[in-house]
Amino acid sequence: MTRKRLIPIVLLVGLIVAAFATRGFGLFPKAQGPLALYGNVDIREVDLGFRVGGRIDRIPVEEGAHVKAGDLLASLDKAPIEDRAAQAAAQVAQAQAQLDKLVHGSRAQDIEAAKARVASASAAASDAEGDYARRQPLVEPGAISKALWEQTVAARDRARAALSEAKANLSLVQAGPRAEDIEAARAAVQAARAAQSGIATDSGDTRLLASSDGTVVTRAREPGAIVAPGETVFTLAIDRPLRVRAYVAEGDLSRIAPGMAVTVKADGNDKTYHGTIGYISPRAEFTPKTVQTSDLRTDLVYRLRIVVSDPDGALRQGQPVTVAVSEPAKR
Repeated sequence: MTRKRLIPIVLLVGLIVAAFATRGFGLFPKAQGPLALYGNVDIREVDLGFRVGGRIDRIPVEEGAHVKAGDLLASLDKAPIEDRAAQAAAQVAQAQAQLDKLVHGSRAQDIEAAKARVASASAAASDAEGDYARRQPLVEPGAISKALWEQTVAARDRARAALSEAKANLSLVQAGPRAEDIEAARAAVQAARAAQSGIATDSGDTRLLASSDGTVVTRAREPGAIVAPGETVFTLAIDRPLRVRAYVAEGDLSRIAPGMAVTVKADGNDKTYHGTIGYISPRAEFTPKTVQTSDLRTDLVYRLRIVVSDPDGALRQGQPVTVAVSEPAKR
């Protein structure tokens, strides 16, 4: 075969190889098989602690226990709270009694006593006025001493002042308490009741309850320990609903959609779990170091959340999983 004939054949073979490698130079769509995604079971934990401080009285659960929402996890010694509650109840009763006293006004006996004081002061003033009238003509001729006259004038003035005070007191008793005093007493009652309600809330907070169904993964304190408000006593893993955090490469983003059914498999576990794509992040991010795509390259990916519908105890939080999308979306 001559060299001139060989050159066209080589060019033709190269063209065929290039067309095959590029799928007709991009004119033929790339075949799409099942889509494999990679990720981990979401770690969903909550740190639980008392809203009030105190000494832990009892802890009825151990690490690894599965609890339901509302189950008792621990309780504090309630004696200090009960003492405060008794004091608050007494303060409420005292404030209420003061308010009732003002609202009911003066008693009939108080009014009669005030009238009696007015009558007594009036009689004393009348006597003083009589002494003053009798002795006044005797001052000029010097029939009485200057000292006696000054005592007479002073006694008259004191009697007048005492009568004026008694009348003013009778007027106050008859008028009763001022509206401002009643409102102040009513506000004092409300403040005392609010303090009592706060102590009742603190009493309820001496019981630490599970916030949701889950598994106790950490028991950080023991009975007898003194804890501060908000200090972590338990760490609870929330295992229902079980979610998988997976990542899809930018080039495969168009092949998935929310609501699509998927299967989930974990390393060392032969069971196949079923789930649904529930969320796809609108923002791209770089591939996490714990996630590798099939071609082992770092690329832009989008995070998605998958809700597993049939989880069991073998599928644990943080476990790496492979998600298979059997029928990628057609766009």
